[in-house]
Amino acid sequence: MNIGTDYLGNGMCQFTVWAPSCRNVTLKILEPEARRAPMSRDPQGYWKVLQDNVCPGATYRYVLDDEGERPDPASHEQPYGVHRESRVVDHADFHWTDGHWKGISLDHMIAYELHVGTFTPEGTFDAVIDRLEELRELGVNSVELMPVAQFPGTRNWGYDGVYPFAVQDSYGGPSGLKRLVNACHALDLAVILDVVYNHLGPEGNYLREFGPYFTETYRTPWGEALNFDGPLSDHVRNFFIENALHWFRRYHVDALRLDAVHGIFDSSAKPFLEELAEKVSEVSRAENKSWLLIAESDLNDPRILRPREVGGFGLDAQWSDDFHHAVHTLLTGETSGYYLDFGKVDHLAKAYSEGFVYSWDYSAYRRRRHGRSSLDRPGRQFVVCIQNHDQVGNRMLGERLSLLVPFEALKLAAGALLLSPFVPLLFMGEEYGEEAPFLYFVDHSDADLVAAVREGRRREFQSFSWHDTPPDPQDPDTMRKSRLNLRLRDQGKHGMLFRFYKELIRIRKTLPALQHPDKHAIEVTTYEVERILTLRRWYRAGAQSFILFNFNDTPVPFPVSLPDGEWRKILDSSSETWGGPGTRLPERLWDGNEVTPGAWGLALYASEV
Repeated sequence: MNIGTDYLGNGMCQFTVWAPSCRNVTLKILEPEARRAPMSRDPQGYWKVLQDNVCPGATYRYVLDDEGERPDPASHEQPYGVHRESRVVDHADFHWTDGHWKGISLDHMIAYELHVGTFTPEGTFDAVIDRLEELRELGVNSVELMPVAQFPGTRNWGYDGVYPFAVQDSYGGPSGLKRLVNACHALDLAVILDVVYNHLGPEGNYLREFGPYFTETYRTPWGEALNFDGPLSDHVRNFFIENALHWFRRYHVDALRLDAVHGIFDSSAKPFLEELAEKVSEVSRAENKSWLLIAESDLNDPRILRPREVGGFGLDAQWSDDFHHAVHTLLTGETSGYYLDFGKVDHLAKAYSEGFVYSWDYSAYRRRRHGRSSLDRPGRQFVVCIQNHDQVGNRMLGERLSLLVPFEALKLAAGALLLSPFVPLLFMGEEYGEEAPFLYFVDHSDADLVAAVREGRRREFQSFSWHDTPPDPQDPDTMRKSRLNLRLRDQGKHGMLFRFYKELIRIRKTLPALQHPDKHAIEVTTYEVERILTLRRWYRAGAQSFILFNFNDTPVPFPVSLPDGEWRKILDSSSETWGGPGTRLPERLWDGNEVTPGAWGLALYASEV
């Protein structure tokens, strides 16, 4: 069932809203000519009216039961914020030039996550367009946008959105997002959009006045749970399935990243996630498109990834936090909060070999067993990172890895990520060691809500050994401090790190053994006491790579075990070429050599035998 507005051309517009809780609903058009039109209800609770003389740009509200006036829950544009009227959008008016675009498969994806509001000083879609050439120069091929659905005010991470179909007005609205997607495709960059189907923000959230969008059966960490399995939940599901298709069809995005799907509570025989994947797959095949669904989940449950034919949900990929936690703890030594479960080289080895580290193993942090084996899932189904908005922004002071570890360790972390058999994701600024924090910020108008957000942030950090005072999320300066300083990219060690990232990405794209995210064509060896890990990867016959990781702050000698043949050094992070202290490693390796990688050292060898 289509919902929201459907501009048909020639001044004709169809209005549809699901409001089963209402006795009557009236369309109130405000601009350019004020008028009212009663709407007709169908048996399912959808209210509809077809109106002429309604041009794009017209603003409107719905009058519920002759009393309250509310914006359209499926509004495509909120030009005056979350509390005021909605606007009609003509999606056929935009001139797309991406007919050549065929998308990027997960096998070759290298993603770059950014927040539109802090990626540039201007904080707009158009300003991001001006930086796309730099991203292509880096070598990434997919741009992941944090949520852009309309949220309160002008400062927000995006997870407090309350109009899932509308594009944030302060970023540039619907036309701005379309220009960005079109520009990305012109440069052969895919676009991944972060969407939130586990909750809605509190301010400007009027859905409960229309119908049973929420349930009291469950509760999320962020507020009321959405009704995906209770009475009338078919229509709540329809709302969000239509939302996914809205972004694919009208905005040409290539993939959706589904935020925190562990917060989608659903005990039905066919869970919402499965139905969503089924519908997206069906429509994408019918329209000859390649649309992807990528979940974020902390459940370590491979059913999310398994095909529907074998009892899975059929999503294409998911973020894997275990990889991040394994690398982060080895680099920083942090062991508080959820880092309590990590800190061994063997944890990273299991991440490389299987995907999930916790696969029905006891978790000290959770005080119970956690997860299930993901050994059967291919590497392309795991999106991994060493930094992202959560892992940086949910630190009390928002410190990036560049402020937590030495320069040599930053290069080691980059290699651990980009030479992995998974889909790598970079967080904006990581590639040159950005030093500005990424803090949590909001722009609410309700004083009580602001106080609750401040208290919630304080409580969130109690399980970590951080004793500072969290920056005030409501203070405009908190967002200003989070903006990137892109001038750093060409300066000193920042420029060196940027060139190192470029080289790693070039190697990943060109070395046959690294081109394919296959976690079954690997051999991992660990030396726990020495904090050494070696990773041998191959592709079919002949092409092999051998990678040394030293997670120690001193050089460590150890004997290598290799197949027969001569191994040629391709990259050495300790080399003076990359701003290192100087290499201790030979240009050629043979089985049985004793080698000494430098402190926080990374080295890559290749063999054609």
